[in-house]
Amino acid sequence: MKKSLFKHSQLCLAMGLAIGMTIGLSACSPKPETQSEASPQGAQQEQKAVEEQRQAPKNESMRLAQFFADSFEEDLKRSPMGQSYLGIKWDYGKWDDVSPEAETQLRELMLKRLELAQAFKRDELNEQEKLSLQIYEADLQRRLANDEFRLHTYIMHQFRAWHTTVPSFLINIHRISSIEDAEAYISRLEGVQPLFEQVFEQLKLRENAGIFPPQWSYDQMIQASNNVIQGNPFEESNKDSTLLADFKEKLDALGLSNAEKGGLIARAEQALLESVKPAYEEMMTVLLNQRMKSPDGDGVWRLPNGDSWYQNRLNWFTTTDLNAQEVHELGLKHVQRIHNEMRNIMEQVNFEGDLQAFFKFMREDDQFYYANDEEGRNRYLTEAKAYIDMMEAKIPEYFGLIPQADMIVKRVEAFREQSAGKAFYQSPAKDGSRPGIYYANLYDMRSMPTYQMEALAYHEGIPGHHMQRAITQELEGIPEFQKYVSFTAYTEGWGLYTEELAKDMGFYKDPYSDFGRLAMELWRACRLVVDTGIHEMKWSRDEAIAYLIENTPNPEYDAVKAIERYIAMPGQATAYMVGKLKIMELRERAMQRLGDKFSYADFHDQLLMHGPIPLNILEERIDAWLAEQAAS
Repeated sequence: MKKSLFKHSQLCLAMGLAIGMTIGLSACSPKPETQSEASPQGAQQEQKAVEEQRQAPKNESMRLAQFFADSFEEDLKRSPMGQSYLGIKWDYGKWDDVSPEAETQLRELMLKRLELAQAFKRDELNEQEKLSLQIYEADLQRRLANDEFRLHTYIMHQFRAWHTTVPSFLINIHRISSIEDAEAYISRLEGVQPLFEQVFEQLKLRENAGIFPPQWSYDQMIQASNNVIQGNPFEESNKDSTLLADFKEKLDALGLSNAEKGGLIARAEQALLESVKPAYEEMMTVLLNQRMKSPDGDGVWRLPNGDSWYQNRLNWFTTTDLNAQEVHELGLKHVQRIHNEMRNIMEQVNFEGDLQAFFKFMREDDQFYYANDEEGRNRYLTEAKAYIDMMEAKIPEYFGLIPQADMIVKRVEAFREQSAGKAFYQSPAKDGSRPGIYYANLYDMRSMPTYQMEALAYHEGIPGHHMQRAITQELEGIPEFQKYVSFTAYTEGWGLYTEELAKDMGFYKDPYSDFGRLAMELWRACRLVVDTGIHEMKWSRDEAIAYLIENTPNPEYDAVKAIERYIAMPGQATAYMVGKLKIMELRERAMQRLGDKFSYADFHDQLLMHGPIPLNILEERIDAWLAEQAAS
């Protein structure tokens, strides 16, 4: 988006100038261990000055800012992949450490940080600092609670795990703008086998603890793994493998000599054959062996202490204390409400028949689907972008905060489209080197009806995930950690909220598109029912699929992939509706209390100006803002 009320905030500003001193991290700095080009004596003097400044007396605000900055820097140093997501190239040729030892070190680090955070004198902090500290502590407490179930988390599952993360990361995140970047790409290829060895160790620990994803998921993981090692140089073929094709395409843009390019390609091919291929072959063997040991059933109830883990998952994803029964009943309530609203659409289009007949019509009539070929897929992408462009023109009427970062619409890559969700969003690079991406999964065009296209574009793009995440990255005056902390109910609740917001803004002129909006909200309400049904009430995969087919207009393939995702990621699907309902509740409260003084832009700015935030803290902030408005 081109206009902005921000200046683009670099790490050097947020983590250095904002606290009035030099610290070790900035997006424009070299790798931390890189020495200055100044003389050794000058470097020693500079280091001495920095240490003296660090040791000088500071007020509580300065101490807190330093604490946040140091924590964020330390976390980035621990995550080469996190660095790359932010456009930083400190450890550009490395993968993250996912060993059990690294997890134990992280737990000790979190415990230490929580103790330090709780020691700050809150009465000496301003309101923004108190909020940041509250969010920081909440995040640590949640992550420590998760760590109690460290082995319960599936390190491998069919929806999104290391077998697809490696190629998707290299393709979408690892940019090549120099020979050094190309060499770092090769280094990451060479590092795939050591990385997978850590994953295998984690799988063995889970096997010993009796933790396995369902049996059916292994076949999909094996197939997706095999897809990565197809084509040159893995076999004689007239087509390059996905990774080799990506590497060559990125090299083409550098304008290298044939000798330079040929040498790099030869090294990449060697790494693919000596590291990537054996790693994926071993992955398939390990998965095949574990498949036979996975217990029957689909939900986490089948695992040791599964009921406690599921409550942990609900707490994590919804940022509430709702239990499984409460979530289930909430879902049933809203399924009924949305069904009634859909019946109103049936009247508008003069459909004769009951709701099930209308679902069948929407599911099967060819007018709602583009051809399952390249022309149909290109048409879908073009029209999805057109919806976003029209929305973007109206954004200034409803938002004060508007991001600079651009966004593109892209098809999910072939190697992962069969196991990926129907749509998702990838944040832009903070330095502007990579736009935000709305991914549409066009593997099966019968799963991407045109009547849902509008709402899906708003959810994943503008004013949904792109607005929220890009704005957060560009915020000034808050610590960097606060921009990247994860509170799913807030983030996904916002995405679902913007689907309905678009109707308030005058979109969905076609009643079938408005039905599509309701269909997507219905899908999220059904998630509350089926997620709890699978993991708490022992529903089978087939029972959950049948519920979605009976209660939504989505096709069977859509229902199958969705249920498989909810099984792989217990509790995650409940965050959307819980988050959206809270935001709507807060907006209604603001409208009632402010009356004619209510402004969508002001309300949305209050929601977005602090970055991701737990729902209970969000409610506190909105109530405080309303109290201020009433007093003014």
